[in-house]
Amino acid sequence: MTIHETATIDSSARIDPSVEIGPYCVIGPNVELGAGCRLHDHVSIQRDTTIGEGNSFHPYCVIGGDPQDRKYDGEQTMCQIGDGNEIREHVTIHRGTANGGSVTAIGDGNLLMVGCHVAHDCRIGNEVVIANQVMLAGHVYIEDGASIGGGAGIHHFATIGSCSFVGGLARISRDVPPYMIVEGHPAEVRALNVIALARRGYEPGHIEALKESFKRLFRGNGSVSEHTRSLRVEFADVPAVLRLCDSMDASSDGTHGRALESRRKDDKWSGKVEAESR
Repeated sequence: MTIHETATIDSSARIDPSVEIGPYCVIGPNVELGAGCRLHDHVSIQRDTTIGEGNSFHPYCVIGGDPQDRKYDGEQTMCQIGDGNEIREHVTIHRGTANGGSVTAIGDGNLLMVGCHVAHDCRIGNEVVIANQVMLAGHVYIEDGASIGGGAGIHHFATIGSCSFVGGLARISRDVPPYMIVEGHPAEVRALNVIALARRGYEPGHIEALKESFKRLFRGNGSVSEHTRSLRVEFADVPAVLRLCDSMDASSDGTHGRALESRRKDDKWSGKVEAESR
């Protein structure tokens, strides 16, 4: 284990012998660091945080801080981070709250660029790219393979769909459907994210089916429910189309275009949503 002499580490922290901890880092109580993690310098992992293997934390990022929520009353909550994530300078990731399942969770292989904020009870899947200064409000769910451009603001309880792309400085107040490119203020669906689909190995025939789905859902006449019903029949053997239809129906049934918002006052809702792979 390589720990700089200026680092401050709580006695309850559990640190793998292969971890590197640089100058002036602070590791608080009930923190676990897995094999191969590197903390460059001036990294603060405040408390109650479990971190997997092979993660890199750059200077002045703050992980596991108290949630910025007036309802938070000091209850024990957690931050969970998977494997192989790159957390760049000045990123802040806060723990969960009792109202949202008590956990903020980040999966594997994600890149969080300089100065982005992940608020309480957010869930981020795998292989997500979040650019500089992006702001995630509480309870945001980002599915696998999504990318968010710099300076975008994401409303609480919004869902960013798998393989979608959010343009820089976009204002996201509704769910972003999977596989789509959204831009603007407020954001609107502009196109199908063909490049991301090809990179992630979607079959050409399935991409063509998604192109047809895009035309009907976002450029055609008629209601969303009418289009999703017909698409489910026509492309019943294309999982990506069915997933897109599920997302559109859930958002339509949600509150203000946010599927998770409709569960906000449900006392039985734990806030635990699982990142889905394609």
